[in-house]
Amino acid sequence: MEKIYLSDSGPKVSKAIYSFWRWEKENDLNEETAKNVIKHCIDLGINTFDLGNQETSSEFQKLFFSEIAHLGIKREEVVLFAKFGQQITDGIPHYNNTKSYLLQSLDKFLSAQKLEYIDIFLLDGLDYIADIEEIASTLEYIVHTGKAKHIGIANLNNSQHQLLSSFLHIPIVTSHIELSLLKPEAIFDGRLDFIKEKYSKPLVWAPLAGGEILKGEGEKAVKIRKVLTEIGQRENLNVEKLAVAWLIQLGALPIIGSLNLERIKNAAEATELKLKRSDWYRIFNVI
Repeated sequence: MEKIYLSDSGPKVSKAIYSFWRWEKENDLNEETAKNVIKHCIDLGINTFDLGNQETSSEFQKLFFSEIAHLGIKREEVVLFAKFGQQITDGIPHYNNTKSYLLQSLDKFLSAQKLEYIDIFLLDGLDYIADIEEIASTLEYIVHTGKAKHIGIANLNNSQHQLLSSFLHIPIVTSHIELSLLKPEAIFDGRLDFIKEKYSKPLVWAPLAGGEILKGEGEKAVKIRKVLTEIGQRENLNVEKLAVAWLIQLGALPIIGSLNLERIKNAAEATELKLKRSDWYRIFNVI
């Protein structure tokens, strides 16, 4: 799989990314399945992994590092990112972007995984009541001390992205956003344009809208699937590959979370496709 620069400041990543954030919710997950998924990703050329957030079970993450070592993959050969900045207190989920909490969360994460650094520290949501200057200086401190090589953001709107950028002296290399044919809002609300303005590419979660593009019965899902099916029959491509390839032509990098090896392969192979301009806009016209 081709490796590309995530931004003009780096790092170089695979065009498809695998995420572990869903693993805790998978009833069918066992050690053998997990190892097969990790090896399958490596065999497909995927070297970029979303380790979830500071609340993700460290057991899954330890299993990943164990299998990577077993396969002879060196730490510097993979690109790792994780999300920080959310907390649950007294049963209430909330943002916490304070310096003490961000540093404590990162140190705990690195220690649990026996890591010296993470490639991309993603700030997961902008804390409405934290000091924006403190947030920016904390992110800069994390990079300057070598605990992360780069910073990115997750689930910020366009104005929040711009606000945070204005206080930083280091680049935000990526934005982790929801984007799919069924959830195209980032195309129209300025988020995608601003990401491109900063010479970076978005990490796109739920590229198949949680499977709704493949099996959803809503009017919009059915309409989109009909167009994808017609193009797919002509080009000998399945709906899944077409839906992901459409996003990739926007400059997006799809995040895969499935345990199904065939679905992982479909997403990986979609990175090598390029839709005809007329087909891309035919799909665009039904979203």
